Amino acid sequence: QVQLVESGGGLVQAGGSLRLSCAASGSIFSIDTMGWYRQAPGTQRELVATVASGGTINYADSAKGRFTISRDNAKNTVYLQMDSLKPEDTAVYYCAALGVRGIPPIMIRDYWGQGTQVTVSS
Repeated sequence: QVQLVESGGGLVQAGGSLRLSCAASGSIFSIDTMGWYRQAPGTQRELVATVASGGTINYADSAKGRFTISRDNAKNTVYLQMDSLKPEDTAVYYCAALGVRGIPPIMIRDYWGQGTQVTVSS
């Protein structure tokens, strides 16, 4: 099976920066899309940013201009550089690997990390 390990969450003051990392491990043939979603208390999980294997990037409006997503296909790793953080960014951030083909590529599945807490103080 595939596991996603997230790191980089923590506490930061408003205006500060944080860099999240997520590495997918296991017998992986390919991953279509990797990205980050977040969920604050009392809200639904929402997309933050995704990057497809070919390089196409999608940002939430709230993330544009402040967050940068990048991906290392060789390492099956995705990063989220978060700058100019706001208290509204406080949430549990979940790494996602979408459209994962295993070895052998019998099934296509989505995988989610356990989540990492990001707290931005005002």
